[in-house]
Amino acid sequence: MVKKAKWFSGFISRLKNKFRLVILNDSTFEEKISFRLSRLNVFVVVGTIIIILIFITTLIIAFTPLREYIPGYGDFKTKRQLDELTIRADSMEKALKDKDLYVLNIRNIIEGKEIVDKLPEKPDSTRKYGNIVNSKSKEDAALRQEIESQNQYNLSYSEEGNSPANYSISSFFFFCPIKGIVTGGFNPSEKHYGIDIVAAKDEAIKATLDGTVIFTSWTLEMGYVIAIQHNSDLISIYKHNSGLLKTQGSYVKSGEAIAIIGSSGEQSTGPHLHFELWYNGRAVNPKDYIAF
Repeated sequence: MVKKAKWFSGFISRLKNKFRLVILNDSTFEEKISFRLSRLNVFVVVGTIIIILIFITTLIIAFTPLREYIPGYGDFKTKRQLDELTIRADSMEKALKDKDLYVLNIRNIIEGKEIVDKLPEKPDSTRKYGNIVNSKSKEDAALRQEIESQNQYNLSYSEEGNSPANYSISSFFFFCPIKGIVTGGFNPSEKHYGIDIVAAKDEAIKATLDGTVIFTSWTLEMGYVIAIQHNSDLISIYKHNSGLLKTQGSYVKSGEAIAIIGSSGEQSTGPHLHFELWYNGRAVNPKDYIAF
């Protein structure tokens, strides 16, 4: 306790120790200004200045427009304008309802009905979609069936000027059914009426031209096979597929996926596409017309 009292009395005496602050001329060392200071005086003066600054800042924030630029303070003028607009909107809504009621009563008078004191309540316009039950009518089912079957079995036909005699196979713009490496060429002497193309696994096979699917089946030797009838007696055949994406009678566009490459059938030695082109009942070499 005695040590604490001595330490406190020593601290107070150190605060009261006097010091002189002298400002001299750097060239002549002439004394210009001098102050007698103590630590206590410095603390009191600095604290007083800080309190005065805080007080002045509070006054500026509370009684000048600068408070609007401080986050958290609202613009009282804007709030007043919003209140006025709200009151005006309510008044306009009430006036509009009065006019609607007036027009309704005029109509009731013309139609010989009773005059009402208030507008009738509007029915609930919200729809409960969960309770909607879709039911097909006979007419709707017949229309759907007619539209879905429009392009089925729409085989090629020859218009005037487009007969096989006037329309050469070289004028067709063929879409490459699949990009890959040709491993087997066209060789009619060995009854190989197409070419073999090796491509990546699960690659999609596309239709080389617009046409109608005339055959889809699975055979023991060729696996999954799909054939498409094109214009001018041109037929394309795709064999050894792992799966077919179209059914017989479907109309397909050039470049549309029709099958997935595979290795189905006893004559297949690995995943590839056996592709054939038949023109006027005669097999032609696809490499003469398509860049693989």
